[in-house]
Amino acid sequence: MGEGFRAAPGPASGAARIEAAREFFPKKTVEQIDVRGRRVLVRVDFNIPLDGERVVDDSRIRAAIPTIELLRKRGARVILASHLGRPNGQRLPEFSLAPVAARLAELLDTDVRFMDSTVDGDVPQATEELEDGQVMLLENLRFNEGESSNDRFFAKKLAGLAEVFVNDAFGVAHRAHASTVGVTEYLPSVAGLLLEKEVSVIKQFLRNPKRPFIACLGGNKISDKIKVIDRFLDVVDGIVAGGGMCFTFLKAKGYNIGSSIVELDQLDAAKEMMEKAQRNKVNLYLPTDIIAASEISEAADYKLVSADSIPENWLGLDIGPETIDIFSQVLVSAKTVFWNGPMGVFEIPQFAQGTKAVARSVSEAAGYGSLTIVGGGDSLAALKMFNMEDKVSFASTGGGASLKILEGRSLPGVEALEDRE
Repeated sequence: MGEGFRAAPGPASGAARIEAAREFFPKKTVEQIDVRGRRVLVRVDFNIPLDGERVVDDSRIRAAIPTIELLRKRGARVILASHLGRPNGQRLPEFSLAPVAARLAELLDTDVRFMDSTVDGDVPQATEELEDGQVMLLENLRFNEGESSNDRFFAKKLAGLAEVFVNDAFGVAHRAHASTVGVTEYLPSVAGLLLEKEVSVIKQFLRNPKRPFIACLGGNKISDKIKVIDRFLDVVDGIVAGGGMCFTFLKAKGYNIGSSIVELDQLDAAKEMMEKAQRNKVNLYLPTDIIAASEISEAADYKLVSADSIPENWLGLDIGPETIDIFSQVLVSAKTVFWNGPMGVFEIPQFAQGTKAVARSVSEAAGYGSLTIVGGGDSLAALKMFNMEDKVSFASTGGGASLKILEGRSLPGVEALEDRE
């Protein structure tokens, strides 16, 4: 791992770490409050993939363990709250957190009481009965319409379950929801270890990155990353662009992109970004060859084509071998890398080679001592698919939140917390 990552604050305790983090995270943390015998509401991010009642990926659960264990050791009565999916205010069985509670109990090696409601029924009484060190998980926050709308009444009921609030859900810190912002009006509110670490690492690596500094961006929409790309063009040495978003750039260059995904309303923005890259002497690496297919399916016909001549009614689903070579060389030679977004439809084997190559290159760069930060659910899923999740410097649990920081914007869920004294 690179020197920048070693200096970044992590979950280990100690005054030196707190002082090092202050510049990048000026909010009070869970380490600075007395929780013994107190009911502590902890907003975690357990929005994880499920296959029926089986947890497919428990990475986000594991990421919250240090904060939960710290609270337990200090005698807190821990009340966990999370969302799962987008049930839009409806009680849908497939979005229940019950399987998550079972997996959490295994990881903690202790009982976790699961409540089938969030704030109603016997939940208030059950929270009063909690003993020091015990853990409870409430049902899906988004079963309540008031969660996403930051409804004051719902926030007050949620806050009424506890005496202290800890936000450890970096993945939703960019959302002004009842469980991230609303509750802070009623409770002493501090950050968990994960939230502190995520914000600090991302801010710190931007401060004085080792060069060359390369941003690798993928995913479908260029509109989701316009502000990030614009800011990167002021600080990076190069941008590697793949995934669906690259076709808006290619279309702006006048290429024939067939039926590939494109945001026509972003063509002018793409042209402006290419012009800015040229002015700032930032290398913008776009695909030179593409794996195109007749449709998005495992049974589809597919072939290698030039990036400027994708056949009509065909669509690009991955970068080609020539592009893979170029992208890989750029990434492996970088001293600092930020990766967000896959290079193609990696869930289908024949369209996964580009994303796999990028994952391997980012991992190799980390092995050579470079600082490599990966953010975004799809990128993390790709790392896990290719067994490389432990081979990067830092894997962020929140793609959207990390992009907001990179844009230079504040996170509502962080701003609402108490400042350090």
